[in-house]
Amino acid sequence: MGAIGRIMEGLRDRADLPYRVSGRTITVDSVSPQGFSVWLTEGRGESIVGFDGWHEHFDSEDEAFNCFAYGLSDQGRLKVEYRGNLPHRWTLEERTELGWQEVSTTGLLFVPFWRRPRIEYRQNGTIARDELR
Repeated sequence: MGAIGRIMEGLRDRADLPYRVSGRTITVDSVSPQGFSVWLTEGRGESIVGFDGWHEHFDSEDEAFNCFAYGLSDQGRLKVEYRGNLPHRWTLEERTELGWQEVSTTGLLFVPFWRRPRIEYRQNGTIARDELR
């Protein structure tokens, strides 16, 4: 069936989470300004899952599917770092019993370092982590 088919099946009864499919990519846009979009692209032998500017490559369909569901859950959040109005670094953080822990970071190479830095935290929390299955 593929990860996209599994995601579509899992979202079938969730009218509050509209999605769009374009080619080999499925995207669920954030339902609130405090959230982020979640997307998955299937390729040859790998899938890429992204949360706004953050992304990760997966060889396993199951791992990509689970990461996609994770992005819609309240177990993860994005730390978005800006310089001026330009987002330049996205860090995925995981909720643990010790608080939020950084998992991985994706960033831009060229950044207007002279602009004022600021940080925003974004989180979806629209599904239970295992709701998509």
